[in-house]
Amino acid sequence: MSTVAIVGAGPAGLRAAATLADAGLRPVLIDEAPRIGGQVYRQPPVPRQRPPSALYGFEAGKAQALFDRFAALQGRIDHRPDTLVWQIEDRTLHLLQHGRADTLRVDALILATGAAERVLPFPGWTLPGVFTLGAAQIALKAQATLIGPRVVLAGGGPLLYLVAWQYLKAGAQLLAVLDAAPPDAPRRALPGLLARPAMAAKGALYLAQLRLAGVPVRRGVQLRRAEGDGRVQRLHWRQGTTDHVTDCDAVAFGHGLRSETQLADLAGCAFDWDELDQAWLPRRDAAGRSSVAGVYLAGDGAGIGGADAAELAGERAALALLQDRGQTVHTARAAMLERAQRPHRRFRAAVEVLSPPPADWAAQTGDELVVCRCEEVTAGELRACVRDAGTHELNRLKALTRIGMGRCQGRMCGAAAARLLADAAGCALSEVGRLRSQPPVKPVPVAVLGAALAQSTPVPPGERDD
Repeated sequence: MSTVAIVGAGPAGLRAAATLADAGLRPVLIDEAPRIGGQVYRQPPVPRQRPPSALYGFEAGKAQALFDRFAALQGRIDHRPDTLVWQIEDRTLHLLQHGRADTLRVDALILATGAAERVLPFPGWTLPGVFTLGAAQIALKAQATLIGPRVVLAGGGPLLYLVAWQYLKAGAQLLAVLDAAPPDAPRRALPGLLARPAMAAKGALYLAQLRLAGVPVRRGVQLRRAEGDGRVQRLHWRQGTTDHVTDCDAVAFGHGLRSETQLADLAGCAFDWDELDQAWLPRRDAAGRSSVAGVYLAGDGAGIGGADAAELAGERAALALLQDRGQTVHTARAAMLERAQRPHRRFRAAVEVLSPPPADWAAQTGDELVVCRCEEVTAGELRACVRDAGTHELNRLKALTRIGMGRCQGRMCGAAAARLLADAAGCALSEVGRLRSQPPVKPVPVAVLGAALAQSTPVPPGERDD
């Protein structure tokens, strides 16, 4: 009997799993989290369970619908929570499941790995009390905890305003929301945002409620530095030509989202440069088929589109998988799913106009800034590598400086390193390449690596115990 696996139990993965189960398959649904939902619909531990309205706001109905549908499929889906896929070799997934090593041989695979934040660091970002926006949201959703009593949120992208609204509703003292986007960005983005008027209206409501609550919202902001004795105590920032200092207990920042593509890389998928996402993304067709037969891509892991678009893509990828297995699918349904994703793509393009990453970030970054906190690599070291060794490619930069070799495997520092390299080399961001993924994609015990090596390395007959 063939095995079909889905990696990721967010909106894309859940919708794909439900579609496959409805077609008579019993897919294996693998996820690192203990409970389904992904980041956008993250659920707290059962002892701290709270009503969806308190966790997801306007999206509570969508979240509950996904959870209810998953509950109705119990017994028809092999759900494996707390399980990390840390390597893919051919069609074998190497797993760390509840702390134990395991493997799973699959005939078809849907990667719905989701997104993480694009981090463009600033001086002081390694101080205790400085978080990413996603980490601030996880603290609130998973543990009902604020990152501090007096909070500043900064950076850009829709997540900035969503987290600000969520913290406001949770009773946080929001000292400021500092947006890096130009002041005229909303006006220029408005036509595209109207591709999804309901979503645009939610964003406008978030902003209006923040302003009504007296939260200062500033645009065109550059983060200068965070300071403090042992932890963050103040944030220096600039708007136009005026410098400001805000005393605070916590800072959360981020500059939009980036796709988690490491498993697609290990699966052998081809990549193409995407100008909108400003990143190398795994190649896929409109149905979600990758360049590798039997490997399908869905959701933000293949290109940022949001939770609603991820659900549509998850079902479409599942239908493609079924069709490739020779099962009959409703072609009208498949075509409808592809059409339904078009407004999401137009909206996504408008969001990039609304909240672009700061174009001058690399040029404004001082040599002393720590870019890779795992290996303590500074911007100056990266620039020196370009100047002294003529480095123009990201993997060469990695080999010479160790950037991207730490625990995060470049997930935190890769985007920043690429921008610094392109700026120092005087070339386009697309020309510096991308970090090649290496297993394990996340830290695993040495014993797990040893077990995997023993399984994949034949032992010469003369060295066998038997």
